[in-house]
Amino acid sequence: MIRAVKVIPPGRWTEQPADTVVLDFDDRHRRRMAMTGTRGLDFLLDLEEAVALRGGDALVLEDGRLIEVVAAPEPLIEIRCNDPQHLVRIAWHLGNRHLPTQITSRGMRIRRDHVIEEMLRGLGARVIEIETAFDPEGGAYSGGGQAHDAGHGHAHHGHDHHDHGHHDHGHHHDHAVHDHAGRQSHDHHGHDHHDHHHHDEPCGHDHAHDHRK
Repeated sequence: MIRAVKVIPPGRWTEQPADTVVLDFDDRHRRRMAMTGTRGLDFLLDLEEAVALRGGDALVLEDGRLIEVVAAPEPLIEIRCNDPQHLVRIAWHLGNRHLPTQITSRGMRIRRDHVIEEMLRGLGARVIEIETAFDPEGGAYSGGGQAHDAGHGHAHHGHDHHDHGHHDHGHHHDHAVHDHAGRQSHDHHGHDHHDHHHHDEPCGHDHAHDHRK
């Protein structure tokens, strides 16, 4: 099987890709993993170190062909706050629970979790269900390693999730995730989101739960 041995960041490649691989947040953080492109090209991602891939990256095959990386849409919630102080308070609670969090111009995004959503509403946040690519803060993956290409600026894990003699095919969910503080955390392994010992005071704000695609 042909290998992909290098990553080129967006803006630094212009060739027509030989194929495209669609990956969710978990599968964009690998060192070695069998993948299949949308046009049927099978290849083995085989990097020296695990890299945090982003949509628009190109994987370079041994024969020089490129595979474009597309970030798959995922079920998320967007968190809207009332003012900067409220946002900081909500961000503190998310960080305290080691949740990967994406910062946007309108608020924050996390993966759907009904327990966390209930906590957020109790804190006065507005919770909106969306489905889009998940791109949490890069600091969650810093482990003393270097970016995968000079000037790329993508941090990476520094360890391999799938280098155990078996090959997965790029569409699995709820594998390892990491918090913003650089600590590694696994969903529902060693960290209980159902901790009812936290006593968060409601802010008495809008508790509406919007649904939109």
